[in-house]
Amino acid sequence: MKIAVIGAGAMGGATVEGLIRGTQFKNEDITVSDPSQAVVEKFAKTGVSVTTDNKLAADTADIVCVVVKPWLVERVLKDIKPELDPKKQILIVIAAGVSSESIQGWLGEQCPPLFLVIPNIAIAEMASMTFIVPVNASEENTQTVVSIFDEMGHTLITDEQHLAAGTTLASCGIAYAMRYIRAASEGGVELGFKADDAKKIVMQTMKGAVELLEASGMHPEAAIDLVTTPGGVTIKGLNEMEHAGFTSAVIRGLKAGAK
Repeated sequence: MKIAVIGAGAMGGATVEGLIRGTQFKNEDITVSDPSQAVVEKFAKTGVSVTTDNKLAADTADIVCVVVKPWLVERVLKDIKPELDPKKQILIVIAAGVSSESIQGWLGEQCPPLFLVIPNIAIAEMASMTFIVPVNASEENTQTVVSIFDEMGHTLITDEQHLAAGTTLASCGIAYAMRYIRAASEGGVELGFKADDAKKIVMQTMKGAVELLEASGMHPEAAIDLVTTPGGVTIKGLNEMEHAGFTSAVIRGLKAGAK
């Protein structure tokens, strides 16, 4: 099985890095197409096939993965349309806000089984939270796509109606998490730690929180109760954050992103 990734910018490049790390494809069965010569040269060193010709990439792949900015999706799909074979290929589109109706309208009868997919950039480290929307796809097609992205993190099959919410919660959400790391690290510096030490402390603390919740299955508030001694420093800190609108700010940010 061969896969082509058309567009190797931030998200596309991260996806290729995850595919290279994974076991689903041999490097020589991965094709990267991008107009940037620097990007092509970078991935050529890993042993994957590279090209600047999207049509060539699409023509030789069993799975065609288009990962470009939303306003470029129509142009790229119409360009590769003659090379698509709906009977033999699967099409994956990774682009926020591009509807399946639009994609099917642009491709018509040339549209293969379609999947709208939204990962996040942690896919490069095999740690993405990826949302998958099957469109006119068989169960076999769906299992194929799920197995690819499951190896690079966790997946959730959802409907198109919830894709925007998933995007802001996980794809944009990774930036929100990093903003907390930055803020807490800056706080650590004010408390007297060196910047690098503060960042390490915050990152390990977040990692520990995630692993604790995964291992225990507890609701976050139940875990918080374990470390909030009556009259103690933790509850004072939490309440001060809430006075500043911490929870409200997070929810409002997520809702704004979903719009």
